[in-house]
Amino acid sequence: MVALRLPSVSALLSPSAAVSRRYPEIRWRCHHHVRRFSGVSAQSTAEKEASPETEPVRVAARKDRDEERRVTPRSQDFNAWYNDVIADAELADYGPVRGTMVIRPYGYAIWEAIQILVARKLLQDIVGDFHKIQDYLNVKIKETGHSNMYFPQFIPYSFIEKEASHVEGFSPELAVVTIGGGKELEEKLVVRPTSETIVNHMFTQWIHSYRDLPLMINQWANVTRWEMRTKPFVRTLEFLWQEGHTAHATPEEAEKEALQMIDVYTKFAYDQAAIPVITGRKSEVETFAGADRTYTIEAMMGDRKALQAGTSHNLGQNFSRAFGTQFTDENGQRQHVWQTSWAISTRFVGGIIMTHGDDAGLMLPPKIAPIQVIIIPIWRKADEQAGVLNAASSVAEVLKSASIKVQLDDLDQRTPGWKFNFWEMKGVPLRIEIGPRDVSSGSVVISRRDVPGKQGKVFGISMEPSILVAYVKDTLGEIQSSLLERAKSFRDSNIVDVSSYGELKEAISLGKWARGPWSASDAEELKVKEETGATLRCFPFEQSPGMKTCLMTGNPTEEVAIFAKSY
Repeated sequence: MVALRLPSVSALLSPSAAVSRRYPEIRWRCHHHVRRFSGVSAQSTAEKEASPETEPVRVAARKDRDEERRVTPRSQDFNAWYNDVIADAELADYGPVRGTMVIRPYGYAIWEAIQILVARKLLQDIVGDFHKIQDYLNVKIKETGHSNMYFPQFIPYSFIEKEASHVEGFSPELAVVTIGGGKELEEKLVVRPTSETIVNHMFTQWIHSYRDLPLMINQWANVTRWEMRTKPFVRTLEFLWQEGHTAHATPEEAEKEALQMIDVYTKFAYDQAAIPVITGRKSEVETFAGADRTYTIEAMMGDRKALQAGTSHNLGQNFSRAFGTQFTDENGQRQHVWQTSWAISTRFVGGIIMTHGDDAGLMLPPKIAPIQVIIIPIWRKADEQAGVLNAASSVAEVLKSASIKVQLDDLDQRTPGWKFNFWEMKGVPLRIEIGPRDVSSGSVVISRRDVPGKQGKVFGISMEPSILVAYVKDTLGEIQSSLLERAKSFRDSNIVDVSSYGELKEAISLGKWARGPWSASDAEELKVKEETGATLRCFPFEQSPGMKTCLMTGNPTEEVAIFAKSY
């Protein structure tokens, strides 16, 4: 628990010194007026396989990149690679306060895409298909029954203390305000770490009868948790999230809601983010502080660590009893409500980076990508420029009219080769190249971000709208499927089935996930964490039938659990 303190003036005026002190593993880089978007080699795959139109500009493009810092290869240093990609793809930057980050426009656009697609998945699964999302918040309010609200960021400390396990679980991460307006506060205020307490305070005032139930609300907000070890997007002092809170008349309704929401997150991860998560129930040790049960989606990152990508909690009556949140049932009896809470956060952006990215930078699934297609016009002579730009603009309009997210990079301050690398780093799924020869032939060159080299480049795709739109949409669908299958293959090849503690330790030492029968005690679970650094990620919903033998105790059990090192 810490009291809030403002950074010193000297720290604010000396960003390089401040960052080097707070993040010793990050090398401070001065970007001047040019961001660095180079690949691993001096000549990228995109340039090696560039169309003949780009040949005269290769030397200039190589010179640009040679003067710029290259991205650390993933296989050499995964953490350094991750930080390089975030910086060079212009997703985020470090804030002046230790552990905070500034989410830049492109990074925020990915978060907005997640917001929209989560709302879409809610609608598809709960109330049926719909054709267009005009405003994801209003859609969610009107169509799903989960009304958007906003609760104060400051919470009385006494609220946190009301639920014993809640205060115990969150106490080390709390940021506490003790002074306001230059005066000592009568009661300390907690900067929102989560909202169960303040939500219950208000539910107590709004819920009186069974007719007021179910009450289902959602908010998009920022959260503060004082993390000691931070990582951009994955674990920061402040982050953004969507948190839902519901109150029900029966335990069955609450359980159904908790399971429904983790299913929504699972389908979103698979169908939209192309991340093959494993869905399951947390152990008692890992259950959210104040919940009866926690359900989770666990994703395997490129370094084989686990990322908890979303959770849904059945809170039972723990908070309603602590706050006296009651209703009068149909028989005139006073009852405590049954509750749930569930959330997904900007941590998911980090999950997308670490699942799909490569040495050239981001690799975004088309359904998440803020830009699905980038158009690069190429010309050598001044008299070729107008014709190429006109053709490129026409192609852009055709794709836009087909609801494809497209951008035309017609700036002439950079070479085509440099632009190839720039948009590769940004993870744009498709690149369209148009030069004078393409204009003459009425065709374009299309390159896939997920397939490097000649295999991913196709020449002579007609500019005729129906042909071009169909090809682009089909290819985007192929990329989406390819990324999911690639991630699924990687995940499955790195999960080891074990039947003894020795086998579990060996699997973890090799950087794998260990899956095996488990019914041991909390103390034995903590022993695994202490001796291997791995935690019990979940008991997967998908279980093979029949009795098994616990790998730790030898006792009979029906369930297998997954252990892994995690973020």
